[in-house]
Amino acid sequence: MMFRGVWVTAAFALAKAVLGAGAAQAATPSVTVEKPWMRYLLPSIPAAGYMTLQNDSGTDVVVTGASSPACGMLMLHQSQDESGMAMMMAVSTITVPAHGDVIFAPGGYHLMCMTPRMKIGDVVHITLTFQGGGTVATAARVYGAQNGP
Repeated sequence: MMFRGVWVTAAFALAKAVLGAGAAQAATPSVTVEKPWMRYLLPSIPAAGYMTLQNDSGTDVVVTGASSPACGMLMLHQSQDESGMAMMMAVSTITVPAHGDVIFAPGGYHLMCMTPRMKIGDVVHITLTFQGGGTVATAARVYGAQNGP
């Protein structure tokens, strides 16, 4: 009877280790965030987030989302000029190429902060989420309409 209990306990421990390994947090991608900042206008107008993402790895890295306690919702966005008409649209992913970078800047990719809870001079925390579940956290200074870093 005791022999069986040892095997059951060992089998349970092995199963827990194997199943638990799949639940472990994904590795943080080798992406660095450079020069992050936010442009804030009014609480009733979305704020925008800008930065450069640098991928130091040999494989592409895919940004799948962003979050911040300073935003009701934080989305990946892209501005485009189509036939002379400026358009902004949400995008589901942004690929940062291997050994390359992606610049989030006015007129291009940016973070769109709906219902901003910030003021000029604040530093807001942003978490970027990547394909595979990894995350990278950064902090961005808030600037007004007429200035930036």
